[in-house]
Order: sequence, then C-alpha cells, then structure tokens
Amino acid sequence: MPTPPSTPFERVVAAYPSLAGLTPALRDEVERNLNVMRMPAGTPMFREQDSCAAFPIILSGRVRIARTMESGRELVLYDVEPGESCVLSTSCLLGNSRYNAHAQCATEVELATLPRAVFDRLVTEHRPFREAVFHLFGERLVRLVELVESIGFQRLDQRLAAALLGKGQHIATSHEQLAHQLAVSRESISRMLKQFEEHGFVKLGRGSIEILQPRELRRVATGQAAAAAAAEGDKNH
Repeated sequence: MPTPPSTPFERVVAAYPSLAGLTPALRDEVERNLNVMRMPAGTPMFREQDSCAAFPIILSGRVRIARTMESGRELVLYDVEPGESCVLSTSCLLGNSRYNAHAQCATEVELATLPRAVFDRLVTEHRPFREAVFHLFGERLVRLVELVESIGFQRLDQRLAAALLGKGQHIATSHEQLAHQLAVSRESISRMLKQFEEHGFVKLGRGSIEILQPRELRRVATGQAAAAAAAEGDKNH
C-alpha cells in the first residue's frame, strides 16, 4: 500500500504531478518558497483588479471564479479543484496583468502558492511543468469559449438542462445558486424549473432537485426537444 504524501511538497506533487522530477536545486527553491494555507468557505482568494503575485495550487476543496456584470449579477466562469489550474492566474502571471474576475472559496480550501519568480523559473527550466501549465490553460480556454457560445446562442432551457446533468440523481442546490451560476434572474430559473417539473423531467424540493428523466433533459440541453417541437408546429400548419 503506497505511503500517503506527508510533507507540503509531496502533497503539491500529488496534486500537480508535473512538479515531480525537479533538479535538486529547483526542488530546494520550490520547497523554500512554498506557502500552504487553509481558507474557510466564502473567503475571497482574489478580487477584480488585484495583481497576481503567485501561482495557486489547490490541494483540497473548490474555488469558484466569477465575473461581476454591469447589471450587478455574477457570471460563474469556472471552478478550480485539485489537479486543475486557474487560467486567469496563469494569464496574469505570464502577461504581468491584473485579474479581471474574482475568486471565492466555494468550500473549505487548502491552497499552496508559489511566488512569481519561482513560477517563471519552473516554466523556463522544467519542461513537464511548462507543458502541464499550457495544456491546462488551453483546456480551460476551450471551456470558456463554450461558455460564451452557450450564453450568446443557447436558450435558457438548454443552459439550465445542461447545468443539471452530470451531477447525479439528487442535486443539492437552490434556485438562487443556479441563477448565480447561469447569470440570470432567480425568477427565470424558477419558471423554467417549474416547466421541467410539469413535464416530469425533475422533482423540486426545498434546496434540492431530483432528476427523473435525464434522457429528456439531455434532449433539451442539445436542442433536440426544441427542434422536435418546431417540426411538429410546421406539420400542424
């Protein structure tokens, strides 16, 4: 049975395997500059217009990255969990720019940080780390493009159905949380969820949603339901 990681550096390598195999000098610098901290749920990790001085590595928990819109609502961009990276932090470090979004601990979080100088040296001298950073950066960028497309071109029923899928049969969430995630009003979410319930797709509870017909929700999410309804309407005319 493998021995669980015990030192901060070993825990960081477990979450970010590309940091394995460092030269002795580079490993020593990482260990000396590694800062590990715990933050309760709800703690801000960074705010809009903050400068980025360190590369964050999530060891446990989940951090939510969001942008405040002109309307005052928040648009959730993505979550960061162990093994993932924050594309905004990477972008700010590489471009020497400030954050244009904010981050908050969605759960209790254990976080390790590496100063900018150490991050720069790792990107320059340790190829596995450099490749991992840019691979995760590219993956996250694709997801952000998909988010923009969904907001710009998908109907709310499609976006809501997609947000409900893949989380199991019972989802512990509120209408307010879903509205926050999709950057729309709570009333719009409540109306749409009521429609889903009337169609038998879900069962609504207090602070929870039970998925009854995931296949039908998937049809809504992919636009198949809307296409079928449109075709039926044309046939009736």
